[in-house]
Amino acid sequence: GLYSARHEHDACGVGFVADIKGRKSHQTVADALYVLENLEHRGAVGADPLMGDGAGILVQIPHRFFAEECLKLGFELPDAGRYGVAQFFLPQDEAERTRAVEIVERSVKGQGLAILGWRSVPVDNSALSEGVKATEPVHRQLFVMLPGTSDQEALERKLYIARKVLSGDVYEADWNGATKRNQDAFYVVSFSSRTVVYKGMFLSYQVKRYYPDLSDPRFESALALVHQRFSTNTFPSWKLAHPYRMVAHNGEINTLRGNVNWMYARQATTTSKVLGEDIEKIWPISYEGQSDTACFDNALEFLLRGGYSLPHAVMTLIPEAWAGNESMDAERKAFYEYHAAIMEPWDGPAAVAFTDGRQIGATLDRNGLRPARYVVTDDDRVILASESGTLPIPEEQIVPKWRLQPGQRLLIE
Repeated sequence: GLYSARHEHDACGVGFVADIKGRKSHQTVADALYVLENLEHRGAVGADPLMGDGAGILVQIPHRFFAEECLKLGFELPDAGRYGVAQFFLPQDEAERTRAVEIVERSVKGQGLAILGWRSVPVDNSALSEGVKATEPVHRQLFVMLPGTSDQEALERKLYIARKVLSGDVYEADWNGATKRNQDAFYVVSFSSRTVVYKGMFLSYQVKRYYPDLSDPRFESALALVHQRFSTNTFPSWKLAHPYRMVAHNGEINTLRGNVNWMYARQATTTSKVLGEDIEKIWPISYEGQSDTACFDNALEFLLRGGYSLPHAVMTLIPEAWAGNESMDAERKAFYEYHAAIMEPWDGPAAVAFTDGRQIGATLDRNGLRPARYVVTDDDRVILASESGTLPIPEEQIVPKWRLQPGQRLLIE
């Protein structure tokens, strides 16, 4: 017949909206949520039509919004960039939640961070199915600062170390009488001085309704990364929804087992002038039970916090097809050849959108088996998504429009 499954390139929906000049606005957030709603067809739905595989949004920290909301709670935030925000999924059970908060505060203080205060994230779960509500966590935000420094990079590294300690340590056997990894009891959605993630086990249109924060006009950002999930390698869950701390991913990483094993094998010989002795606190980079995207996100974050620039780290992890490529210039080929001895490619049919809160971009696997289309407007905005038309733009306002080619990257600095 005329149909062949070989021509199917469908998977999760990913997209972002970014202002090239870095102008923060609520419109960027609203537009990204509109893009997300138009990616609904790319998400999986079970027998329950209100149960999706997951959806979410990553934005820059909306300083004005957080500052005013925290002031209502009785504590004041420093200037933007001088504090970090941790977004948590906490247990429904009150006793376990209290215990989780104790562990978080003890660990955070143990890394030299000062706690400014907690905020309960308002939610509206009326649009969720009963099956999703049964696993719904409690949402809290923790605000911290690093006393004695105004260096935001140093703060980011300390927040990274604190999160890895929280995610990896095994605490004493007094949690309901049994030793238990804390990541089984709570989950750190994001922990940064630049970005914050709102996600969950949603359908695309449920994200905006579930989190009233996202509709507040004070909630502003110059970039917003969104994702609607169709789980392929893992089952749906709150913590496996995208975006992660730095990426959202459309596709699969087929070399995952080898990638994770090689990352683990290098631990004993890996050093970092930037991380110093703290590097011993972050092992392992990835854990059992994480999705391919979560593992990739961990690897990208590790390189970034270890001193790589964002584009350098992405090019190391997802290289172009350089071997035998006669059209590639010698300098770029030498770059890939050198890094091939350091890091195996994270390969598979993939379109990956990535951001560190300052830059945002996307890259396509070297085979080009996942779609990523973009437009640039005359008012200096970039809209990228799994397909065109997710955000209607009048034709006369579009400067260029195109799609990512195999191995190609798009970066907005």
